[in-house]
Amino acid sequence: MPDGFIERPTALITGAGSGIGREVSILLASAGWRCVLAGRREDRLRETAGMLSGPSLTAACDLDSAAAAERLVGEAEAWAGPLDAVINNAGWSPVANIEATEGALIERIFATNAIAPAAIIARAWRAMASRARAHVAEGRRPPRVAIVNISTMGVHDPFEHLYAYASAKASLHLMTRCAANEGAALGVKAFAVAPGAVETKLLRQLADERVLPRQFTLSPRAVAEVIVACVRGERDADNGGVVWVPSPPMPATKP
Repeated sequence: MPDGFIERPTALITGAGSGIGREVSILLASAGWRCVLAGRREDRLRETAGMLSGPSLTAACDLDSAAAAERLVGEAEAWAGPLDAVINNAGWSPVANIEATEGALIERIFATNAIAPAAIIARAWRAMASRARAHVAEGRRPPRVAIVNISTMGVHDPFEHLYAYASAKASLHLMTRCAANEGAALGVKAFAVAPGAVETKLLRQLADERVLPRQFTLSPRAVAEVIVACVRGERDADNGGVVWVPSPPMPATKP
């Protein structure tokens, strides 16, 4: 077991193989956290792990169902015990307008973007709540737990061709409020972070740089810094709500 393992709080980060998830992992590890890195590709997760300054566990999985999400939490807790932070960052969507969005595709989009985060929270809640109640029974304050759900500005201003994706992400906002309300006595804080256009592979499937130049997008690190601020207790005024992170505005086109 690595030195300092027991003393370090533990975060589960989904979508940790690249982009926002990787940057969150790097920032948390540098702040003394141990990280459970979840994502579809083991090689990318190992790349992330190699960038971290502390202990980490790589957990390759496809979060396409509640069962997969529950297995992931079980693996994380077997390694580190109750979680101190859950970062529901993994997301997926093809480019599809409403007419092209068939039932099977809707199910897949909602499985990754809504069902899996809901199942992760519910499965992790049991151990977190049990630990909190044990602290209260001993006359101690429950440990702080942070849940951060990564949404999108597309919920506020829907992006073209992301009908099902934006709809699924909208459910994270209500999950966040429910977790904050129910977790108030358990030391749980919950946040939704909704960024605008972030320089990621998904973004470039939607718009190339001729349509949306890089200077009008957010860097993954900029979004990660907001997420980590939520985890560290620097954004508690936003508990239960949505932290909107708009991308730099495009200049108005002349008529």
